[in-house]
Amino acid sequence: MKDSRIAAGGLVLLGCGKMGSAMLAGWLEQGLPVGSVWVVDPNPSEWLQGTGVDLSGNLPERPAIVLVAVKPQMMAEALPTLKRMGDGDTLFVSVAAGITLAYLEGILGANTPVVRAMPNTPAAISQGITAIVGNSAAGADAMAEAETLLEAVGQVVRLEDEQQIDAVTGVSGSGPAYVFHMIETMAAAGEAQGLDAEIALQLAKATVAGAGALALTAEESPAQLRVNVTSPNGTTQAALEVLMDQEQGFPALLARAVAAAADRSRELANG
Repeated sequence: MKDSRIAAGGLVLLGCGKMGSAMLAGWLEQGLPVGSVWVVDPNPSEWLQGTGVDLSGNLPERPAIVLVAVKPQMMAEALPTLKRMGDGDTLFVSVAAGITLAYLEGILGANTPVVRAMPNTPAAISQGITAIVGNSAAGADAMAEAETLLEAVGQVVRLEDEQQIDAVTGVSGSGPAYVFHMIETMAAAGEAQGLDAEIALQLAKATVAGAGALALTAEESPAQLRVNVTSPNGTTQAALEVLMDQEQGFPALLARAVAAAADRSRELANG
């Protein structure tokens, strides 16, 4: 990102909570110059203050990109302060859950290029994945610029319809929390079977991380990888008979969890 238009024109980050901090950490790690970043945050964290980014509030007139990362309930108060940057070349990228393109256009102007993005927290180590969708003013160049910014912290997928953002929220946006909870419960189950707590947690972390890396790089589908490690009448099959139960296992449980997150995203969008 050192030689990109983003670095040259500057990046304004409106809000820097957990997600904003995760993404900023990734960008700085990837080489975005500290001098090209302005952050607007009324209560900057100790970590943010230590990065060296500009926290003065003296923002450039026309930055390349404004990343909107405030909480949805703070949007009505925070976003109008940047309205002067609308209806121009500045690209607005919003990672605020439930805030629609129409809402953003209503404040910034219909001619403002706006991209909605749903990232996840592994962006902090450049292992995230982000889904994006743009408004009619976000042409090919704007979408490519948003993709360049977000690819610095992981994979990027483009959506055909803004409505799909809610499903993305349920799968990948909230998904890391599901995996962290799975690690917790695997470790607790191992401890219940007689393992030392520290060893059980180490085993659970490494197993999930290794299986995820294998699924990401292998040519086989996850279903085939599962078959590959399941011997007939063996230990893995015994476990999978519990986990794959259609009423009480993973299929039903995760379907309900993803639906709950997606429904909440829709509720936020509807106020």
